[in-house]
Parts: sequence; structure tokens; C-alpha cells
Amino acid sequence: MKSMSHIDDQGKARMVDISGKEPSDRYARASGRILLGDNASRAIDSDSVPKGDVFAAARIAAIQAVKKTWETIPLCHPIRIGGTEIELMKAGTSVTAVCTVKGRESTGYEMEALVGVTAALLTIYDMTKALDRVMEITDVRLLQKSGGKSGEYVWQK
Repeated sequence: MKSMSHIDDQGKARMVDISGKEPSDRYARASGRILLGDNASRAIDSDSVPKGDVFAAARIAAIQAVKKTWETIPLCHPIRIGGTEIELMKAGTSVTAVCTVKGRESTGYEMEALVGVTAALLTIYDMTKALDRVMEITDVRLLQKSGGKSGEYVWQK
């Protein structure tokens, strides 16, 4: 069996060889949260953020980031994205983002889901930073993945 390490025998970085792996249906879901300041939170609630529709921009940013993960994370493979979904839920002064990515590939979608959720949260930050800089991005994590040799994973606290 080939090594699944990103480091070769001489300690040099390399891209893992997935050419012999059979494609399978795969799925990954990640989440994260941004804690907003009061001004940013109120502006989102009243749809009065000067830069525009915060959630629409965050969704588009997440989708774009998912599609370009391989260009951002050095050792990720360029893979076909079957579909992606971004959920944004505001509760009080926080927004939780959940990014789901699925398709049929020889490698998983974990990094794509994590990059997507992070891009959504960073976009919310960017669109509201003029109103408040008291924000914190937190709790970014893989919630679930399925497919491939390693099978199912579900995050448990």
C-alpha cells in the first residue's frame, strides 16, 4: 500500500498519489461561528449594512472558496465538486455557518467544506468591520464526512 503522507522518505513535501483509488460518493460538512459586535449585529438584523447583503455575499464567497480550495491549500488535489450548500443562521449576536460539499471522487471533501465555511465567516467580518471590529471567528470544525476507505466520521464534543 502506498503511503498517505504528504512527506516523502527524505522529508520533502509531496502530493499524495490518489491515482489508484476508486471514486466513491463522498460528503463533508463543516461549521464555524462569528461573534459580532452589537453594531454589526443590529445592522445585519435591519438589513442596513452599507456594503450590501451580508449573507448573499457570504454564500457566494463560500461557494467560490470551495471551488478553489486546491489553489489555496498547497497539497490539496483539484477535485470535481458535485454540489455545495451554505447555511447561515443568526442567533443574537452570532452567526453560525455550515458548509456542505458532496460529489463522487477519489479523495474527500473535508478541506473544501472547511475552506468554504471559513470564507463565509471572513466575508461577514469584511462586510461589517467598518461597523464593529469587536468580532471573533471561532469553533471552525469538521462536523461530518462520509465515503472513501476511512468511512464515516461524526464530530463529538
